[in-house]
Amino acid sequence: MKKRPHIIIFNPDQMQNSALAHMGENPAAKTPFLDELAATEAVSYRNAYCQNPVCVPSRCSFLTGLYPHVHGHRTMNHMLHSHESSILKELKENGYYVWMNARNDFLPGQEEGTFKAHANEIFYGGDVLPPPGPVNPGLRGEPGGKYYYSHYQGCLKTDEEGIRYSSDDEVVDAAIQRALNPIDERPLCLFLGLINPHPEYGVEEPYFSAIDRTKLSKRVVDRSPDSSEPLIETMIRNNQGMEEFTEEDWNELRASYLGMCMKVDDMFRRLCEGLKTAGIYDDCAIFFFSDHGDYQGQFGLTEKNQNTFYDNLVRVPFLIKPPKGYEVDNGISDSIVELVDFYGTAMDFAGIKPDHTHFGISLRGNIADRSLAVRDYACCEGGRLAGEIHCDESHVDGETGVNPRNVYWPRIKAEEDDKAHTKATMLRTKQYKYIRRLYEPDQLFDLGRDPGETHNLADDGAYQGIVTDMRLKMLDWYQSTCDIVPFTYDSRFNYEMTWNRVKNICPADRVEEIQALIREGKKSMYEIIRYCTELQI
Repeated sequence: MKKRPHIIIFNPDQMQNSALAHMGENPAAKTPFLDELAATEAVSYRNAYCQNPVCVPSRCSFLTGLYPHVHGHRTMNHMLHSHESSILKELKENGYYVWMNARNDFLPGQEEGTFKAHANEIFYGGDVLPPPGPVNPGLRGEPGGKYYYSHYQGCLKTDEEGIRYSSDDEVVDAAIQRALNPIDERPLCLFLGLINPHPEYGVEEPYFSAIDRTKLSKRVVDRSPDSSEPLIETMIRNNQGMEEFTEEDWNELRASYLGMCMKVDDMFRRLCEGLKTAGIYDDCAIFFFSDHGDYQGQFGLTEKNQNTFYDNLVRVPFLIKPPKGYEVDNGISDSIVELVDFYGTAMDFAGIKPDHTHFGISLRGNIADRSLAVRDYACCEGGRLAGEIHCDESHVDGETGVNPRNVYWPRIKAEEDDKAHTKATMLRTKQYKYIRRLYEPDQLFDLGRDPGETHNLADDGAYQGIVTDMRLKMLDWYQSTCDIVPFTYDSRFNYEMTWNRVKNICPADRVEEIQALIREGKKSMYEIIRYCTELQI
């Protein structure tokens, strides 16, 4: 039996797949350490999809192996509660020492003991002074200016030693220290939930200037004139007010984002070097993936959105380095995978049987042989029903509206509209992407001919057979994943009911034993009756 590996989870926030230089999609991208890892020790997935394009639902999904709809985790304000499990909790209960940083976006702070149930140790940080701000602190300007809702900061200052030590750096160093100084002999699980490259879009030198603006991939700007645009995008664009952004402005924003991704690559390198110094690197199953992506100027938008599913938003980096001794066909895999497959794969490596039904697929076979297909399609979902005001971010804690000085106001304000914030679901095959929208027209994109997703074919007569097939696939997916039944059963009989059924057949010298069995609840009433009957024979 193989030694249980350490499980290392490195989870940047809002990093899109095309930010990986080895994918070859954006010549300006720079991720040298991840590129080397994929070339020599890991498998990097070209077609890895998150299950919701915003933070909380995505994390609740990949940490449980369940889709957001199973337990209603489709909002930014509904996290994993005490009756729910997670891979961290399961690893902890099966002998792992689980360390995580407090920026988790999946555990509710109001439930006493929830954090302790999922981790042995939580790193809260905050022990260093905030890093210096942007070089141009007044860039945002006043409402109405082109930068006001752009999230753009540009170059960030460093200290007198040329360093900008952020909360992410603090998390990486704390995780390294735990690897260097383990509490005991238990295998480690380290979960690092970072902020970068989440907006604001800003990064310090040398990362800021390292990105060659002339090499940036062409920005997807316009849709086909006959293609319908989701209402929420129109509203966000109008609210953001970035019409005066020039292509040079967009290039600076996009380059800052890639600089942030380059810094993430550097922080990941530091972590891996720390694991090597600790002497445990070879024994680690290392997972690098983001929770969702970012518009990055597509159709003139920045940030993210919960119910639109362009590849910029839902196709994410996903790399896996298996522990030493496992077969690995290192390189880029073109198989379609989902982030729920992280759960299935990590639990497989750990050799732990899940405590609930899940929908993740172990990728060990594909890691050993990249030619093996994994999934026929990937799904992602988001949005809300009309009237579900508790499911939009502007109604947190019963409040209505949102401060227009909030940099996220354009999106949060748009979410107040029932039609714009409609429930929507994506199903993506190798060739097509179909999006079912509850209160708006559906979308279909032929990704082979239209990788930028600019031409909606859902009403094109020539594609109605494809639309029907995609709808049936989506129905099959929902029907097979719509709910799960817990592994535990609810007893129909309480202690008094069971005891009164068996007390007259229970041998006098076995009363205490039988009563203890009833209290433990591990045997049904019928098993207790059968046992008492056998004792009489």
